[in-house]
Amino acid sequence: MLKAVLFDMDGVIVDTEPLHRKAYFMMFNDMNINVTETMYTGFTGQSTINICKQLVHHFGLTVPAETLVAVKRKHFKQLFDTDTSLQLLDGVLDLIKDYHQNGLTLVLASSASMPNINRIFDRFDLNHYFVGKISGADLKASKPHPEIFIKAAEMAGQPREHCMVIEDATNGVKAAKAAGIYCVAYDSKHSTEQDYSLADKVVRSFEEIGYAFVKNIV
Repeated sequence: MLKAVLFDMDGVIVDTEPLHRKAYFMMFNDMNINVTETMYTGFTGQSTINICKQLVHHFGLTVPAETLVAVKRKHFKQLFDTDTSLQLLDGVLDLIKDYHQNGLTLVLASSASMPNINRIFDRFDLNHYFVGKISGADLKASKPHPEIFIKAAEMAGQPREHCMVIEDATNGVKAAKAAGIYCVAYDSKHSTEQDYSLADKVVRSFEEIGYAFVKNIV
């Protein structure tokens, strides 16, 4: 029986991708590097530090990855503070409340930095629904490595066979399955060029995975 749900954040709880995209490309411009759409899409679901390490290596930059991270985060914070269009994705708050009211343990497992996670959770008053939050930026390995979901299941206090992951990115789905956890892929209008072939279930609406539908899913 399902006991815990491990949520990704970007693309599942809130669509910050347009803001991240703007911040990344502003940083690319600052660093004078030409990142193609194909290369950028391949970064989906990875932590900022790991993306920046790849950029430093790929473009032979002489500045450390941490410098790129700082520039990108500066741009993102400015955008976050000024963009009033940022909202929770349709139906996700009802889903979170449904799970919480039915006794499921909720943990956030996101590649976003903890400051960005906290900004979202404070802005939309989500903290009281979740027992914990994990940032991939604080871990040794990034998605698709399973570390983040292994730790999230431990934080939930449940064996992985009683957990479910909700993801929207190829790397996140791979990480969940590498951790041996049932994975739902949320294929929203914001998801582009993602591979959900490894997911156990693919949905286009959170109404498809309400508690009544998933309580016996694992």
